[in-house]
Amino acid sequence: MDITARDVKALREKTGCGMMDCKKALVKAGGDTQAAVDILRKRGLDVFAKKSQRTASEGVAVAVVNEDRTVGVCIEINSETDFVAKNSRFLDFVNTCAQTVIHSNPANVEELLETDVYGGKGDKVDDLLKENILVIGENIRIRRFKRFEGVVSGYTHANGRMASLVKFSVSSGFSRSEEFAAFSDDIAVHVVASNPLYIDEDFVPPEVIEHERGIFLEQVSTEGKPANIAEKIVEGRMKKFYKEVCLLKQDFVKNPDYSIANYINEISRRLGIDVSVEEFVKYERGEGI
Repeated sequence: MDITARDVKALREKTGCGMMDCKKALVKAGGDTQAAVDILRKRGLDVFAKKSQRTASEGVAVAVVNEDRTVGVCIEINSETDFVAKNSRFLDFVNTCAQTVIHSNPANVEELLETDVYGGKGDKVDDLLKENILVIGENIRIRRFKRFEGVVSGYTHANGRMASLVKFSVSSGFSRSEEFAAFSDDIAVHVVASNPLYIDEDFVPPEVIEHERGIFLEQVSTEGKPANIAEKIVEGRMKKFYKEVCLLKQDFVKNPDYSIANYINEISRRLGIDVSVEEFVKYERGEGI
């Protein structure tokens, strides 16, 4: 049968592939549109294999939280270029992956790839990933995610350059309110802005403490201080270290007169409940790649 320009255009709109690729697929399929789609998808697997070897260090890191703020995910998905990271199809894929994590709770990226797409028609996330690589024309990689369930808040900064997710522990009698939502959002913003590594000094691994203390002792030893003075200097520097890396000891980014611990104590008093930070995570796109 004759392959018309309308046939080619329809296949291009359906698959996002180039006009010549669509025409060749239709010719090979004898004009059967579905068969042509299959040809393009099979060819796309070859394209995927080649593109998957290319470095993807752009993309986005985003936080997505469900409507009642009981489940959230912080996820990083990479592309090769910043241009693609702003592409609506790519961003739709990121949101679909986040929603799939929220609703299906896969244990890791490998399990996510084998999970049915949330709201889809039985396709796996891996199928959707390969389809997007074919259509968009760049390597795309689901790098990592963290899912929290309970009382959560998330924040995405600068169109996906960084994101955070925070899980709170609250006492009985807790009820969601606008005041608590604003507070929890503040903490998520602070995590992105101030980059804490631990909740408090009790959460700092012993080997990290030993390492930092060793560096400070070495520094002081070269200054020739008496032993009793040297120990006080080391303790002072350790306190400064804890303030830099521990969330509760940091000055609140929106009000430096408050520490985060002060802010949490104040909101606990005002709401009449006990509130604490149970877990948090922060991702920065391309970090470490």
